Amino acid sequence: MSTTESASSRFVGIDDWSSLELVDGIVEGQFGAIAAVHAARAALAEAIDAATARLAAGGRLIYAGAGTSGRIAAQDAAELPPTFSWPYERAISVMAGGERALIRAAEGAEDDRDAAQQALRDLQLNENDVVLGIAASGRTPFAIAALDYARQVGSLAIGIYNNAGGKLGEASDIPILIETGAELVAGSTRMKAGTAQKAALNCLSTGVMVKLGFVYRGKMVEMRATNVKLQGRAVQMVADLADAPLDVAERTLAEAGGTIKLAVVMLVRQASRSEAEALLARNDGNLRKALA
Repeated sequence: MSTTESASSRFVGIDDWSSLELVDGIVEGQFGAIAAVHAARAALAEAIDAATARLAAGGRLIYAGAGTSGRIAAQDAAELPPTFSWPYERAISVMAGGERALIRAAEGAEDDRDAAQQALRDLQLNENDVVLGIAASGRTPFAIAALDYARQVGSLAIGIYNNAGGKLGEASDIPILIETGAELVAGSTRMKAGTAQKAALNCLSTGVMVKLGFVYRGKMVEMRATNVKLQGRAVQMVADLADAPLDVAERTLAEAGGTIKLAVVMLVRQASRSEAEALLARNDGNLRKALA
């Protein structure tokens, strides 16, 4: 079976391919990446359910990786707070080589097991936390060490990797193997494997946020309206969900301090801000339950 580091005979002549042929070959790999993620859907669903239970109890989502995998993981972590108002202190990226390695390669950092475990000790990892170890090869010491330590302290350890037999799977409570096979450029896992990792993390983190009630009727009701574009989107969201005119939605959203869920409850339930706040609090902030 081919791995991410295998040289495929199909691509042996790419240095002589036309630009159009190169594009076709690269795009073909992207389709294959998504198919590989779909093949791992059962493990992803299991991970969503298990992670949701830990995070509902107050845990944190902690990503650990090196190189391309670490950068993809860091991106997913960084996007949860603005998209879902998930607290920054509960979406944490542990990158081999530190933050500098996000923009400049840190050679050898992926082999530092001690650094991974020290970073998690510094975070005072606990049993409600979820640690995601990401490594295309499945054998990156940094990511494996992070999962080993997570299991030692009782945190949920989830591994995402692309090569069968990778030790990352053995270190995981829930291993998610996404077999993408040989790359167009052998070993360049920023390509097909990277696409698969990004898609898998999209499934996992978004699935968890939906399960936690951060999405209602397909809308990002926890979104932070931090710029003009998002402020307009927030007003439209309130108008749609509450079946209200835009001017009423805008005024109510202002009264709600910019909180979309609060504005929707105020309009649908014809409640004051304090009444709407109490209703949401009684339903753990879940908009669907508050409106039921």
